[in-house]
Amino acid sequence: MDRKPNTELRRGWTTGACATAATRAALMMLWGEARPEKVRITLPRGERPEFAVAGAAQGDGWAEAAVIKDAGDDPDVTHGALIRARVEASAGGVEFSAGEGVGIVTKPGLPIAVGEPAINPVPRQMMQATVEEMAARLGQRPDIRITVSVPGGAALADKTWNPRLGIKGGLSILGTTGIVRPFSCAAWIASIHRGVDVARAEGLHHVAGCTGATSEKVVQRLYDLPDGAMLDMGDFVGGMLKYIAKHPVAKVTVGGGIGKITKLAQGARDLHSRRGQVDFDLLAQWLDDDRMRHCNTVLQAYDIAGEKLSHMVAGKALEQVQSMLPESSIADIVVIDRAGNILARAEGAA
Repeated sequence: MDRKPNTELRRGWTTGACATAATRAALMMLWGEARPEKVRITLPRGERPEFAVAGAAQGDGWAEAAVIKDAGDDPDVTHGALIRARVEASAGGVEFSAGEGVGIVTKPGLPIAVGEPAINPVPRQMMQATVEEMAARLGQRPDIRITVSVPGGAALADKTWNPRLGIKGGLSILGTTGIVRPFSCAAWIASIHRGVDVARAEGLHHVAGCTGATSEKVVQRLYDLPDGAMLDMGDFVGGMLKYIAKHPVAKVTVGGGIGKITKLAQGARDLHSRRGQVDFDLLAQWLDDDRMRHCNTVLQAYDIAGEKLSHMVAGKALEQVQSMLPESSIADIVVIDRAGNILARAEGAA
């Protein structure tokens, strides 16, 4: 059974916060302070966490330090990764470079320009603020090149959205608050938003959000969609559709198993089992079939009612999706079973 832990979950730190801490430690050495064992940084909301320095080195005109990322109790693929920052003089101002394991942006639509290291705006601001504050305190010029690296980051990136978003060669250095909140929906929904942005920037007119890997494969094959059109929606259909309503796309496909699409048909915007259950009494009303009231799963109901149920669910889900989108967007629904067989489809009028 899928349960949330009873104890309070421990928060962690973003890659951006770790890179900022590593930058601070490296600057301390470059600018003549002792090699630190720990450093303290200021996060965007004023928190002042302390980070242990996991490794440091320096040479003629450069210094580098590393921090091990602690994601707390969040199942983050970068938990335990070494985040390293190397600092050296720049031609002017603060510059950023991608070292080993940090990706390069290759598609438009992201908050970082094509060709730039995949270091997001807030981490850049945090590192720049650290450079400026330390330069003022130590009487140095704030002209620094920061090279961020994550050994093994290229392999980790294959487990993230980065390849689909056009971030090549490694991870992104992320974070808007510096804090990882365990099992937060915010990071996933933010990734969906970036997927929409990239699809629009590439001129794609048809995108698809699916509840899982099986439905994604079915929908992508059905419409011959490129990877960039596939949004890793998961359970967050509401988060996806609200964003598309403000940033329209001509056609939006929602695909998923019959159980989760039934929840959508009944008005759910978050399809996770922990945050809502199928109303079998309502199914009975829709189908005028009291047998539905005694079912434990939608698949059981489908075994009883067959295509009548799957087509009803697809049609009702289409109404829900279309109600969240502007008139300029056409929606369609693809309902599958666990084996990936299409049970029903419904498409809005052009």
